[in-house]
Formats: sequence, structure tokens, C-alpha cells
Amino acid sequence: MAALLWSCGGAKLATANEQMERGEYNDASKTYRKIYNKLTKREERAQRGEVAFKMAECHRRLNQYARAAAAYQNAARYGYPDSTLYLYMAQMMAAQANYNGAIKAYKDYLAWRPDDRLAQNGLIGAEMGLAKKGGTRYVVKSSKLFNSRRADYSPMYLDRSLEQIYFTSTNEKVTGDKKSEITGMKKGDIWFATKNERGEWKKPEPVEGELNTDADEGTPAFSPDGSTMYLSRARREPNANTGVEIYTSQRSDAKWSAPVKFEITADTLSSYAHPAVSPDGKWLYFTSDMPGGQGGRDIWRINLVERAGTLENLGEWINTPGDEMFPTFRSDSVFYFSSNGHPGYGGLDIFRAELTPSGGWSVTNMGTPVNSSADDFGMTFGEGESGFFSSNRGDNRGFDHLFTFELPDLKILISGWVLDKDEEPVPNAVIRIVGNDGSNQKQVARADGSFSFPLDRGVSYVMLAGAKGYLNAKQEFVSDTAEEDAEYGVDFILASITKPVVIDNIFYDFDKATLRPESKAGLDEMAQVLRDNPNVTIEMASHTDRKGSEEYNIDLSSRRAKSVIDYLISVGIAPERLQSQGYGKSRPKTITKKLAREYPQFKEGDVLTEEYILALPEADQEAADQINRRTEFQVLSIDYQMF
Repeated sequence: MAALLWSCGGAKLATANEQMERGEYNDASKTYRKIYNKLTKREERAQRGEVAFKMAECHRRLNQYARAAAAYQNAARYGYPDSTLYLYMAQMMAAQANYNGAIKAYKDYLAWRPDDRLAQNGLIGAEMGLAKKGGTRYVVKSSKLFNSRRADYSPMYLDRSLEQIYFTSTNEKVTGDKKSEITGMKKGDIWFATKNERGEWKKPEPVEGELNTDADEGTPAFSPDGSTMYLSRARREPNANTGVEIYTSQRSDAKWSAPVKFEITADTLSSYAHPAVSPDGKWLYFTSDMPGGQGGRDIWRINLVERAGTLENLGEWINTPGDEMFPTFRSDSVFYFSSNGHPGYGGLDIFRAELTPSGGWSVTNMGTPVNSSADDFGMTFGEGESGFFSSNRGDNRGFDHLFTFELPDLKILISGWVLDKDEEPVPNAVIRIVGNDGSNQKQVARADGSFSFPLDRGVSYVMLAGAKGYLNAKQEFVSDTAEEDAEYGVDFILASITKPVVIDNIFYDFDKATLRPESKAGLDEMAQVLRDNPNVTIEMASHTDRKGSEEYNIDLSSRRAKSVIDYLISVGIAPERLQSQGYGKSRPKTITKKLAREYPQFKEGDVLTEEYILALPEADQEAADQINRRTEFQVLSIDYQMF
């Protein structure tokens, strides 16, 4: 059928086929459209299906996803017999983020070709896109200063000074007047931009010298010293297939020389494009459809010093039956590339490849929003996790544009207050925080007792707070590994050296000195205070309420204080650091600010003597008795075993 000639108003199928064979996809799509519109008879349905398929192929190669998907659907409607149209239709639907339609088309295709790796990965990617998996903290913005109304793509810094950036542009000011038969746009030139004295990018302009011609030049890459440019140039000859080759240009006094072809092999039928130089300057990486690859376009490399016998395919870790293109390097062991063969969100996605100890590559999708349902490619890094890449997202004409990306620093903080036992700010408290990553920070709390430290993700920290006249307090914790901002809260309650400190939550059975199980947490906390302050000795005191005889209360409180001492000794505290004392009801509690807040019926400074309590309402008497029943400690010395 393809050999038949249909003359439809001057548009012949043979002409369209020849245009497509030469890679003139823009011209071919227009010719196919004219033929398609003339094929209206019922007996021409099969012919219409074939033309629709070929028209779809042109739109697919021009990244015109909506037009391509519609044409593939028409080909299916008219019974075009090649099942690969469902694979391509699925890819075009995924490129428009129509993941439900893509999933159905992939499954339809896999029913015929269940072992097709490209379709299997495509289905995984479409399901990933539908579930909105793979989101990252990257911030992506259009680079409006660099973008024209046509296509701008493949940015690349000249060198590590990051003062100049080069890219490909098809804007209306490029060299030459003829539009490309392939894209319908003017042919690409290489443009560049520099920074001003304030570090801001200036408006881009074409490179100076003999580099740009009326041919298609693009995808620049540079030797480590920035003196040699490697670029792609489209090979166009009358009535011949379109090919792409790699050229070099030399820089002298800010001008670039006329490009010279870089010979890779004697194969003139294959294309070679998208050059990238390894950071050590030894290897040239590039994209080619030459025989011997994994399928489609693959990434290859060749040694720049000893070319003969060094050509190699990067293998199935990187390459798939789809297309792998646009390699760029971050270091000798980490590079980035684009692929429509690995599981992705549609079109080309950007992937990170890291060299493994075994010599293979670990490949990771960069996730959204760096990747989209459209084509995303040509990444170059500036400072840290920032830089530029190109994408045709949001442009229904299929034009590529430049975007910036940046991974903001995680904002992980720990903040809190240093307070005394009455919950009042401790003046001039010093907080130290040490991480198992080697970090060591120190800070004096503010007047209100507050503090705040920046942290790193997934680090174990030990914090110590102290102040003159107070015992030290220690806390330990691990920051989360989640890729998200976080703020942790921790407060330090410091015990005074100069006045008694109540130990909360110490409970005894009625009329007994036996500690109840729920006292363990409070006692363990007290033991930790003593471990954090190894030079301190204390008196552990127990107090009763006003009820009962003096003799009875002294005996009961003494036994209770000793029970606490016995527990502390049992968990490793040295006996000579501990004294016990039972005071019975002889030392009624004085209301503090904290107690006044908890019990507003009492005022700060009130002393809960028996006479005071008897003058209270019955409900308040019980509250006062409860406050008086307490266990507390008093620091006796702070120089234990210091000499």
C-alpha cells in the first residue's frame, strides 16, 4: 500500500513518504494532512488509517503530543493493523498527563506484546503519574530572561566559575533566513549570557565568531578549562536523510572558531549528538542510534585521548529499548540524562545515574517538579542543588524553554525554653548541642529563656543546658530523615542548687513507705539528674501533711525518704552522694508562682501551716494537705570527688 501513489490536489503519498524519510517532519505532516483530508470514501478507510498513522509519527517526532495522540486514535479507528500505534498513543497520552488513557492504551498494547520492556516501564510510569508519586522539594521556575517565543534548550555552564551559560535558541534573530523542514522553525544557533558585577544574568546574545551558520547548531558542552566547545550540527543535503554530527570549536579572545567535525566512526548513516565531557576531561559522552545499542538512541562514550578501540555503549543500566539522550555531568561518578525508556511521567524524564562499587550504574528518576508529563532534559548544575534545564511543558506547540531549579535547604530547627522548677526563665542559661555528625553548637538563652538551633536531617544529638546556681540537664534525640521542613520542641527544667526542689509524681501506699510502681518514672528522672551532675551530693527529704502525731509523721517521712534513697542506689547512684531525712509536718510548703498558677485559691508566698489550712474551706484544706505531702531534694555540695 505504501508503494501506491494517491494524487490529492497535488499532495502525493510518495512525496510525503520521502519527506518523512529525510526527517522533514514538519513538511511531511502538512503533506500527509492534505492527503488525509481527501480520503473520504468508504473504500479508502484503510488508506486513511495508514496516512493517519504516518501523520501521527511526524507529530510525535515534533513533540506535538495532542496532535499525535489524535492522529493515532484515527489510525486505530480506521483499522491500521500495526499494534505499535497503541504504544505510541499511550506515550502521547502520558505526555499530556492523560494517565488514565495512557494506562488503558499500554494495557491494550501489552495484551499483544506482554514482554515489551518499553511498554512495561511506560505503564509503571503512567501509574506513578496518576498516583502523583515521586514529589520532591525542588522549586522550578521559567527562566523568562533567557526564553524567546521559539525554542530554547540544552543550557550548559562554560566552566566552574558559573559566570557564563550557553544554550541553543531558534529565536527570530538567529543566523539564516530559511526555516527548518524538520521543525518548521528557524534553525538553531548557540547563544550565551553572562553575569554583571552584581551577579545578575544579563540578556542573552549569540556567540561571537564563526560558530553559528545557517545550519542547525546546538547542545553545547565544554572541556573542563572552557577552551573547547563540543556541539551538535544537523547534516542537511538535498534529497538525503537528515543526520546529526558532533563538531568542535575553539575559543580565543571570547570568540569561537568555525566548527570542525569530530570523527567518532566511519558510519555515515548513524547520528551522533548531545556531547558531554567528563569532569576529568578524558571521555566524551554522546547520544547515537548506531548499531550495537540497546535500541532507539543510546548513550555511548569514547576516550578523547586514545579514540581507537575505546568506543563503548553504557549498557543496560543506562540504555533501554527507548531513547536515552542529553548526558550531563556533576562529577566523575554522577551524571544526569534523559530517557523515555525508564519509568517516567511521560515524554523524556531526567534521571540521575551514580556509579556503584561494582562498576554499574544506579539510576533514579529526579521526580516532580523537575520532571513533568512533557519532555524534560539538558540539566546543568550551578551552586549546590541548583541550575538550569529545558522542558516543553505548558507549550502546546512543542517548543522547548529554559527553567531554573533549586533545592532549598531544609529548615530543621530545635527550639524551646530553659526554665526553673517554678517555670520561670533561667537567666544566662547556656545550651550546648552536639551531633554524631561532628557538629557542635553553643548558645546563651534569651532573656525569656528561649533558644533555637538549626539542625541537619537524620542526626543523633545530645543537648546540655546549665546555668550558675542550677544543676545541669541533658536531653537526647534524633532528627527525622524525612525530606521536609521540621521544628522540634524541647524544654529544659533546671533544678536550683540553693533551695529545695520537689520531685513530682512520687507515690506511696496509704500509711506506708513502699513506693508505688507509678513512681518509677519520676525516680528515674531524678537518677538521671544525678548522673548529669556527677559532683553533686543531695539530701532527699520527705514531708507529710498536718494529720497525725509528730512522732508518727517523722517516722513515716523518714522511712519514705529512705525508700527513695534505696531506689537510687539500686540504679547505680553512689550511696555516699545521698542522705535521707524525714521532716514530718515540721516544714509546711510555701506557695510558689507555679503552685499559685495551678491552685489559684492560694497566693504566692502563702505558707501552708496548720493554722492557715484550718481557716480554709474544706475543699481547699484537702488541696493544701496534698501540696504539703511531698518528696524533695536539696543540694548539699557540688564538689563531690573533684579533688
